[in-house]
Amino acid sequence: MGKIGLFDLEKHFSFYGAYHSNPINILIHIIFVWPIFFTAQVILYFTPALIECHFPCRMGLIPNIGFVVALIYSMFYICLDKKVGTLAAFLCFVCWVFGGLIAKNLGFSMAWKVVLVVQMLCWTGQFIGHGVFEKRAPTLLDNVLQPMLMAPFFVVLEVLWLGFGYEPFLGFHAKVKNNIDAEIKSFKEKKTM
Repeated sequence: MGKIGLFDLEKHFSFYGAYHSNPINILIHIIFVWPIFFTAQVILYFTPALIECHFPCRMGLIPNIGFVVALIYSMFYICLDKKVGTLAAFLCFVCWVFGGLIAKNLGFSMAWKVVLVVQMLCWTGQFIGHGVFEKRAPTLLDNVLQPMLMAPFFVVLEVLWLGFGYEPFLGFHAKVKNNIDAEIKSFKEKKTM
């Protein structure tokens, strides 16, 4: 059964889907969304530790802002859907762990350059996906929080849906498709006015 309010997965996925209906744009997002999250974790490694630690810090596992971001994303994702959320939460912590290890080995002077290049490449790819293939501005221009917080989760959900037919609840994708079709129709009508 669907949830309401902040945890209304059907509403969130319908909004996201209305901006991501072109198959090439979807593929671009599948390729580029998680590297954005990962490289953010690389640069967040350099934020100060929030608590003093010993052994984990020597391994690069610093309880810093990157950890807090991974924790918030993970908890939110699990609240949206336990199965997909657990997988997405696992990926968040994989990004935090390996992002920290890479950052520790690169050092700040090299890490920020790598992060900058990857972020620019990934964001450019997504804007091209929207401008060339979707022919609609990204959700970022209508709702900053939704794409920043939800995009990694939606990529996992989309892969599980397209690859394995996963539905958070029976009839989820049929309802979402109807919502997406209605939103796209409304957008096109407004655009022709």
